[in-house]
Amino acid sequence: MRRPFYRVTEEEDTGIDMTPMLDIVFIMLIFFVVTASFTKETGIEVERPAAKTAVTKETSTIKLAIDADDTIWIDRRQVDPGTVRPLLERLHAENPQGGLIIQADRTSTNDTLVRVMDAARQVGIASISIAAEDL
Repeated sequence: MRRPFYRVTEEEDTGIDMTPMLDIVFIMLIFFVVTASFTKETGIEVERPAAKTAVTKETSTIKLAIDADDTIWIDRRQVDPGTVRPLLERLHAENPQGGLIIQADRTSTNDTLVRVMDAARQVGIASISIAAEDL
């Protein structure tokens, strides 16, 4: 007579193995971290002009700031005016559906604002907004 290959005894623990569930939770955590979109800030505070019709944009966008001295800031870094277009091109390639929000100080010149807007249009950014304070 043959003995059974595996014998069940009363002393064995018949609980649920949690290892597969922990693997799935870990994989989901990695997925959410990789796919999360992070908000990019301009890196400086500007005194924006006030407008009665100001609205909040909820979509993921590129943010650019122009301070009172007409210095351009993207992603907490001061940017040379000649490198604005290549930077916008790279950021637009990362997020083609996103627009551009320009946070221009109320005392900055119109010339810098127009040059930034022109560079954005050349790159192909269709949605360009100028940030304003809500009244």
